[in-house]
Amino acid sequence: MNIPAYKKIKRSLPKSVRLIAVSKTKPVSDIAILYQEGQRIFGENKAIELRDKADLLPKDIQWHFIGHLQTNKIKYIAPFVALIHSIDSFELLQEVNKYGIKNNRVIPCLLQFYIANEESKFGFTLAQCEEMLQQPLFHELKNIEIVGVMGMATFTDDRELIASEFQSLTNIFNYLKKHYFKEDPSFKELSMGMSDDYPIAIAHGSTMVRIGSAIFGERG
Repeated sequence: MNIPAYKKIKRSLPKSVRLIAVSKTKPVSDIAILYQEGQRIFGENKAIELRDKADLLPKDIQWHFIGHLQTNKIKYIAPFVALIHSIDSFELLQEVNKYGIKNNRVIPCLLQFYIANEESKFGFTLAQCEEMLQQPLFHELKNIEIVGVMGMATFTDDRELIASEFQSLTNIFNYLKKHYFKEDPSFKELSMGMSDDYPIAIAHGSTMVRIGSAIFGERG
């Protein structure tokens, strides 16, 4: 846990950018320390781990799910999750909507796009996303709310490549805003940037950065 690094990162962020402290694999005690420093948004990538931590920590924490979400795990986080960053298929969105109905709430979601040159990443292409947004079934989903997009750049030292990938996600966001969400003020989030590349993401319009190792230290 590096509190000076956390404070430095917080000071460096524009007011328009929110920090998601990525606490995956880290103990509740570490999260509690950061909570005492005023941090209220935490990101987890395992549904059951997120649920268990939420049970033990203050209820005003906003929990963001940032990992690849399996449909059989949605039930663990649906009652309280503040934002799901990683919607990468229509089938997953339909399942989240189903659990939104069961929990009598509208669940905020981001559409994840595939922008990296790595096969390990998940996400929509723009064509796949448009196909989903144009079908009538999508408009029947009343218990989800699409509030923006998310993407992960290639893990590389090539800063120009990272910048071009982030710019491609910004272009996707702007295109979707213009053609599909023009009248929707809640569609405003651009989640991109992690510990190694968040300054580049911010330069390209990020509204949320997901930072873990720079704050909590490397994961074992």
